[in-house]
Amino acid sequence: MRIEIISANDIGPVVRASRKAQSIRQDDAAGSIGVSESFMGKVESGGETVQWGKLFQVLEGLGVRVILDVPDEVVSQLAAAQQLHTRKQRAKAARQAKTAHQTSPEGPR
Repeated sequence: MRIEIISANDIGPVVRASRKAQSIRQDDAAGSIGVSESFMGKVESGGETVQWGKLFQVLEGLGVRVILDVPDEVVSQLAAAQQLHTRKQRAKAARQAKTAHQTSPEGPR
């Protein structure tokens, strides 16, 4: 089933229904997914300020897939945007590795 999501408020009922369909209590779902019960409650109530990473963790934990339906003109720009994103992520990882190496107890080699 496809459900159009316009706002954070639209995600809450989907998460709650997915959890209830599996007969899982909110605290049990939160524990098995690895988020707090408070966070799970915020997601289910459509909280506007939830963290993206944790939100996707909850969705994945409940078996909910997210599919974006983008306009055709976006497709032509998507490959370039993905390449730029990958380059930025690699540069960030390299900077973090360098910083970790410099601040390690052994110091630089």
